[in-house]
Amino acid sequence: MPGGYRRVADLPQAIPIFPLDGAVLLPGGELPLQIFEPRYLNMVDDAMAGDRMIGMIQTRPGGERARPNLAGVGCAGRITSFAETADGRYLITLTGVCRFQAGDELPVRTPYRQVRARFEPYDRDLATDEPVPEGLDRERFARALKRYLNRREMDIDWETAAEAPLEALVTSLAMGLPFDPTEKQALLEAKSLAERFAALTALLEIDGMNGDDVPSSVQ
Repeated sequence: MPGGYRRVADLPQAIPIFPLDGAVLLPGGELPLQIFEPRYLNMVDDAMAGDRMIGMIQTRPGGERARPNLAGVGCAGRITSFAETADGRYLITLTGVCRFQAGDELPVRTPYRQVRARFEPYDRDLATDEPVPEGLDRERFARALKRYLNRREMDIDWETAAEAPLEALVTSLAMGLPFDPTEKQALLEAKSLAERFAALTALLEIDGMNGDDVPSSVQ
């Protein structure tokens, strides 16, 4: 786990947040980001000088345009890659560590927002020995994924997908496929791998139901 975190007690109680709709981070996932707004450049500078932790979170309706209401759940990630471009942008990669419930927003002087993060409900995100659930219908999942990709004229490396651990594959697809923000949030908040797998399968089937059925090859 990035940063060597083993218990939620090891995680910071207050974290800076980067509200960005349509982009979710999941534990173990990698999210590349291009940072150019001054307040978020400041945020990355401060994170790099400290524990490198940033909370990715979506918004929900309401609030001010410059300060929208925040979704109830986000995911903290650690900066695991950093580069600066000639024109002053930062290219970073966040690796997901643990989801959190967004608690009270802190009265801070920083240009970026910070919240009190409650990691306790998601302590299993830090586990490294979670068994793969039994009884998952991988054939149905693979058919739904192929229909979805065919309909959208997208493709993936099927050989790599077939060899990837199921959790890594589900995480990658949940983060990378162009679902709408509400659907992304549902995938983020799924309580377990089995629940996220089922939700992802359902989203693929709903979107791709008009596509051509293709034989499965993902095991």
